Amino acid sequence: MYTIAIFASGSGTNAENLIKSFVGTDIRVSQVFCNNKNAGVIERANKLQTPVFVFDRKDLNESNVVLDALRKDSVDFIILSGFLWLLPENITQLYKNKILNIHPALLPNYGGKGMFGHHVHEAVIAHGEKESGITIHLVNELYDSGKTLFQAKCPVLPDDTADSLAARVHSLEYEHFPRVVSEYMHSYKE
Repeated sequence: MYTIAIFASGSGTNAENLIKSFVGTDIRVSQVFCNNKNAGVIERANKLQTPVFVFDRKDLNESNVVLDALRKDSVDFIILSGFLWLLPENITQLYKNKILNIHPALLPNYGGKGMFGHHVHEAVIAHGEKESGITIHLVNELYDSGKTLFQAKCPVLPDDTADSLAARVHSLEYEHFPRVVSEYMHSYKE
């Protein structure tokens, strides 16, 4: 049995998809960790009877509150699903190569601080890209710079808006994220 924690900051559609995808498997979601007390992910997790741990920047960066909660649940892997803060070194070192993130673009392009959600899709369209997609990667101490595990592509159409492109990217996220997470965990060797 693998125990994972999902970190999310926003609406939580990918977190919800992960939780539902792992029901009845050997992957257990212990908690959703959220840094936004008003995030939609909290309601989604509650509906799925998944505990939620809400924390602030001080809890994450100036104490071991978050780290202690991960240890208490014996978390094996951390999955970032729309989580917008950098994780501190005490977590990235303890979970080295055990933190996965999904990014709504083809890294290394359109990554880094401030590149999330609609900001990414708007930048892709503004630069005249012909394709976009998703990148599932390992997490380190820098935004969007860990080893790429998987990418999937979709076209950027001439009449695309950030919303229409986001819809195609989201469908890739829902299709591939749970599978890639599961495959990575099952093949992981210390």
